[in-house]
Amino acid sequence: MNKVYEIEIEEILQKVVKVEANSLEEAIDIAREKYSNEEYVLDYQDYKDTEFREYKDEVIKQKKSKNRESR
Repeated sequence: MNKVYEIEIEEILQKVVKVEANSLEEAIDIAREKYSNEEYVLDYQDYKDTEFREYKDEVIKQKKSKNRESR
């Protein structure tokens, strides 16, 4: 009998933007803010890679581990 597997598919999009700032930290903050305000939008043209792997919910695994430790 076949087994059912949960497979996670992750698409990676990447865009490089030029940001004028006084420091790297400031540039990252500016880029993050512009991304949050949808001034930078990534789409199919920014496609870089796709990864396939077995789905493992790390949050669920951590909760199960903590429950076992508390017993």
